[in-house]
Amino acid sequence: CSVESEEQVIEIAKAVKASGANMLRGGAFKPRTSPYSFQGLHDEGLKILLEAKKATGLPIVTEIMNQAHLDLFEDVDIIQVGARNMQNFELLKELGKCNKPILLKRGLSSTIEEYIMAGGNEQVIFCERGIRTYETFTRNTLDLSAIPALKSISHLPVIVDPSHATGLPWMVEPLTKAAIAIGADGIMIEVHNNPKKALCDGAQSLTPQQFDNVMQTVKKRVEFEGKILG
Repeated sequence: CSVESEEQVIEIAKAVKASGANMLRGGAFKPRTSPYSFQGLHDEGLKILLEAKKATGLPIVTEIMNQAHLDLFEDVDIIQVGARNMQNFELLKELGKCNKPILLKRGLSSTIEEYIMAGGNEQVIFCERGIRTYETFTRNTLDLSAIPALKSISHLPVIVDPSHATGLPWMVEPLTKAAIAIGADGIMIEVHNNPKKALCDGAQSLTPQQFDNVMQTVKKRVEFEGKILG
């Protein structure tokens, strides 16, 4: 979730790449509700992500909080707009001017129509990360119906974030399988080398070994289904 140190990020980056991940997401700027929570390392965090990119070759994805920071994101491969900023139209207008893909997370209470209207930029990747409902068992409620809904009205790719959607690491694997089965183009999974000591969202993070287990299971499932369809 958060960039904590160069050692931590590079260790995780190497581990997830070995398991088959093809992008690395880490938060340098953190939109936290409480002012006492870890707010991120800011530009130092971006430098650490770039070091991880050099060490592994993985493209990096990180969240922008303010259009004034755009210059700092020059070497970032994909800029993430978080759920809280999905309707920050001034920020979205500025991002529409830059020649970079934008990972747009669905707002906590946003409808599909609002989600689409917030796009604007042709280089957009939609991310379904759960919405706020009356249910309290999970952190949010993962709306898998959003995947075919978005694909029916847009040509843009849709990925799913089961980590933020549920806040429960044991739910990541079944929901990853479900998302792929229903047509998701990608999955975003939070991984930490020591979740109990994570500065942010450790409770929902998988260890590198757990992530590898999920990846291996999913690969077998996809290969099996491919043989049946073939």
